[in-house]
Amino acid sequence: MKLIFLAFVLAITLSAQDLVYQCPMDPDIRSNKEGVCSRCGMKLKAGIPEPEEFPMDLKLTPRAPRAGTKTQLEFTVRDPHNDRQIEHFEIVHEKLFHMFAVSRDMKFFVHDHPVFGDDAKFRYDLTFPSPGLYRILADFYPEGATPQLIAKTVIVPAVPGSGQPQLPAPALTRDYSTKETENMHVSLTTDPPQPIAGQKTMMFFHLEPADGIEKYIGAWGHMLAASDDLIDMIHTHPFIADGGPEMQFNVYFPRERVYRVWVQFQRKGVVNTAQFDIPVQDLK
Repeated sequence: MKLIFLAFVLAITLSAQDLVYQCPMDPDIRSNKEGVCSRCGMKLKAGIPEPEEFPMDLKLTPRAPRAGTKTQLEFTVRDPHNDRQIEHFEIVHEKLFHMFAVSRDMKFFVHDHPVFGDDAKFRYDLTFPSPGLYRILADFYPEGATPQLIAKTVIVPAVPGSGQPQLPAPALTRDYSTKETENMHVSLTTDPPQPIAGQKTMMFFHLEPADGIEKYIGAWGHMLAASDDLIDMIHTHPFIADGGPEMQFNVYFPRERVYRVWVQFQRKGVVNTAQFDIPVQDLK
């Protein structure tokens, strides 16, 4: 009996020692102890479930939105196994829900946070500036699951007889030029200089002035990368950042397209948004 008890204690001890804590947002960040991710600040978790997509419904009010008038976006997340509405979510970078909206011509960009209601639905009022196609990217983390990135398409019809033009497809070319934003300049270089689809692209941002740089909703920077056909949408955060003027993002662009990249940094309480256009080639 004593030997059985000792074996049981030893098994528990070894199991505890072998337990690995992992970041749900950055799975390469691991630790043998509880804590937070050194990259994004999320709480490390043991036994992260396998990735599984959660269905998300998007309801518009009015059902046919009008350009220039307010439309309510209502998001409902459902369990992939029983279709029940999900009511509990984890906080990611200080928010329960991150939403991005991009127009077909890629001139309209919004990063904001829908409000969580008592009915466990998320709502946000958005004014679409012109008729045409828009892509809405939802970033959320159901309790007990893995972080989700779900994209939806919204069509804003033109008013009959109004002569309102539809948003055209963009003709993007390489644009690495330094951007002057609200209260800083943002410069970009990449390694490799010519990004290759499916391979890691290191993106180095230099911010000027270097003083007063602050975290914005829990991270030193936020990035959305979207292909020029709005099929690929990537939301990520710095791989290396310490509050100084140099930040590194790592991105794997999936296809040979031109990608528009929006980056956001905060300085002295002001959020700065800069955009760059990055052609990505296939490996020949």
